[in-house]
Amino acid sequence: MEDHESLREILVDAAMAAEREVGGAEETDTQARRNVALRLVRAVAGWVLIVLGIAALPLPGPGWLIILLGLSMLPYVWAERMVHQIRRRIPGIPEDGKIPMSSWVAMGAMVLLAMGVSYRYGDTVMQWVRDLV
Repeated sequence: MEDHESLREILVDAAMAAEREVGGAEETDTQARRNVALRLVRAVAGWVLIVLGIAALPLPGPGWLIILLGLSMLPYVWAERMVHQIRRRIPGIPEDGKIPMSSWVAMGAMVLLAMGVSYRYGDTVMQWVRDLV
């Protein structure tokens, strides 16, 4: 039991030292611990999304989009570079990889329109599909 506690203390001390070295300007140990915890949560969530995205590739669903979302959550420099490379290859996105505000507005409008149409005509479409079968 004592070995586990000493290993835990060593890991916590190393994580705190690394956070102070590469993190922001943490003034207290509480802030540094919170930042370490957030990095761990982001890393775990990012990897979970990547695994789910890989599983969704052969299945119907937005596998590549889920992988991209998972990569964007990872707190690693290589993941950020990969996201920028992927975004540069998508047509309509400028070379710097930033999505223009007009594209965000257009995507939001299309989502709202699709939701409105499905709310208004969803029952009619479902009845039409049932009649076909």
